[in-house]
Amino acid sequence: MGIQDRYRITGMDCASCAQKIDTAVRRIEGVEDVSVSVSAGTMTVERGEQADPADPIRAIVTKLGYGIAPLAARSAQAAAAHDDHGHDHGATCDDHDHDHSHSHSADHHDHDHGRAPAATKATPPLDLHGHDVGEDDGAWWQSKKARLTLAAGAAIVVAFVVSHLFPDTKPIAFAVAMLVGLVPIARRALMAARYGTPFSIETLMTIAAVGAVIIGAGEEAAMVVFLFLIGELLEGVAARRARSSIRGLATLLPETARVEGIGGTTEIPAAELKLGSIIQIRPGDRIAADGRIIEGESAIDEAPVTGESVPKRKGVGDAVFAGTINADGVLRVEVTAIAADNTIARIVRLVEEAQESKAPTERFIDRFSRWYTPAVLLVGALVAILPPLVVGANWDEWIYKGLAILLIGCPCALVISTPAAIAAGLAAGARQGLLMKGGAVLETLAGINRVAFDKTGTLTLGRPVVSDVVGYGRSETEVIGFAASLEAGSNHPLARAILGKATDLAAPQMEARDIAAVAGKGMTGKVGGDVLLLGSAAAAAEIVPLTAEQDAAISAFGNEGKSVSALLVNNVIVGIIAMRDGPRADAKAGLAALAELNVLPIMLTGDNARAAKAVGGDLGIEVRAELLPQDKQRIIRELQDGGAKVAKVGDGINDAPALAAADVGIAMGGGTDVALETADAAILNNNVGDVARLIRLARRTMTNIHQNIVIALGLKAVFLVTTIVGITGLWPAILADTGATVLVTINALTLLAVKKG
Repeated sequence: MGIQDRYRITGMDCASCAQKIDTAVRRIEGVEDVSVSVSAGTMTVERGEQADPADPIRAIVTKLGYGIAPLAARSAQAAAAHDDHGHDHGATCDDHDHDHSHSHSADHHDHDHGRAPAATKATPPLDLHGHDVGEDDGAWWQSKKARLTLAAGAAIVVAFVVSHLFPDTKPIAFAVAMLVGLVPIARRALMAARYGTPFSIETLMTIAAVGAVIIGAGEEAAMVVFLFLIGELLEGVAARRARSSIRGLATLLPETARVEGIGGTTEIPAAELKLGSIIQIRPGDRIAADGRIIEGESAIDEAPVTGESVPKRKGVGDAVFAGTINADGVLRVEVTAIAADNTIARIVRLVEEAQESKAPTERFIDRFSRWYTPAVLLVGALVAILPPLVVGANWDEWIYKGLAILLIGCPCALVISTPAAIAAGLAAGARQGLLMKGGAVLETLAGINRVAFDKTGTLTLGRPVVSDVVGYGRSETEVIGFAASLEAGSNHPLARAILGKATDLAAPQMEARDIAAVAGKGMTGKVGGDVLLLGSAAAAAEIVPLTAEQDAAISAFGNEGKSVSALLVNNVIVGIIAMRDGPRADAKAGLAALAELNVLPIMLTGDNARAAKAVGGDLGIEVRAELLPQDKQRIIRELQDGGAKVAKVGDGINDAPALAAADVGIAMGGGTDVALETADAAILNNNVGDVARLIRLARRTMTNIHQNIVIALGLKAVFLVTTIVGITGLWPAILADTGATVLVTINALTLLAVKKG
């Protein structure tokens, strides 16, 4: 692969514009590949290492009538710090046996799993410089197209007044009015033809307008040009809205940040933050950079990044993302990514690059349109010539009809029907924390009918929770209270499960003394005058014989895939605590949402069969357990051989063979940076229900595409027939194209209104 250069392109309002730029730039020496996105307003050029065709590219794009400016190269300064999102997988990581009947003993350390920085980093929208660049960011009425449309309309009004005052000047007056709008169009047609696109919509428009003047339909020619300009203006407004939907994410970032230094706290531009800087986040502030909390605790509103409306409580060691909002506490945060590499920037770049990636339907429409436009010219010529030559029909009448057919046949509406919907779908997904890497992924997602889930951290919490407490001579609250007293201050996953249960039950915790870990046994300590031991069932049985009731309870919990700890007070078993990696609160509802879409889920896990089947039974999902990575890949292949379209949902790191084998790999729960850079799609909110939302959005988008194609071709077919039979003329003909283009664009933009839920 050669070197990639990226440019911001302004003035594009339909896929025909992108096609003209693509064709022209490909002809430049040294250019190996080109990808142009109308929706993103970007162009990526791949070139050889020895070539640098930047100047010719700028010159040609400018001559075609568009603005161009380079986007800054990707940051070479990746965030070196490992950030911890608090996903403690401790002893519950997938592909490992989760039978925790081993001694609950001395392993009381934090399981901090850092992640390496992503391989590639994204750049945010940057300041643009150069010819006409920035016009897309201003008010629509200030654009060149708006001024040209206004001038053409004013010229028609003047021609109308002059023709009434001096009737003999009517043909000349409307011809001049027509030229006001047509000259820029004709110039664009000439430049497009010069650089490889002779059959452009501007060519059809120029031929039709000039032909209409020649046969004495100057008034209609002027109105057709004016309507064409109005259509282009409306297309530009719609395209601008689609772009701003994603690029507007950048406005979520604050302009300044409060940085701690030797001389105290100072305020600097957020773009100047460096790795390792310590920033202060006050209540109500937007966080200026990705980072890790080093002091303080607060609720963080992450809706701008993940779409999740409920704030998350975060404290020391937890990661925070640029653009999110600090709700209540003062935080000190260490910066882990510079401005060009923060989460918002990566999302913007990912979506823009995805919009440059064409779906199969879009590629087919592109190929079709290349033959379609020359065919329209040929049909128009035949309609104009054959009836007069063959049956002696009136030349003016049939030339008029031939010119109308040229306008009807303009391919704008058809060409924009697919990319407009895909761009809107990608943008709507990104706004909800649902990322898809291109139109091809979106199109494939729409056809998914099986979803294979990992277990740990995907369908389950990824950490143990207390599921059962049984007391013998003591209440449930007392048992948990004693256990929590021994575990106070520990960060071990099992300890945190017990402490969490104690909080839920409001169990009183007493101060424990002489706490010690006994190898192979568990934790011991003293509370008041009592000696406590919290350890495995096996360790308890060595100290005191289990009763039949206790042995039966421990065996039952074990058969359900739960780990069991026994609590002894003065060498008497007073309680049993069972723990397991339980289903996530949103898992059952998420799977039900998939069932409503007729998508059948399956769990593929390396976990032991007892634990996996217990979770599967709770969720009502088919389970395949004790699988190696190659086993998961094999099962996915088997499902595909049976005719299924399969999505694989995991953390984006494990099970690479299965993610690669699936029709779509969906990253969930592996951390935002990993989710952004791996798999085909990513769910930032770590919510099982978002898998169904992702598929539903993809299906809505494909439905929208089909509607757009029907609108585009249907209107053309209707006006083609009415024109040939003499019912409609040039004005309705241009509306058949311009009107259809505006309709399909507006229809596509309805996807942006899709709300999460």
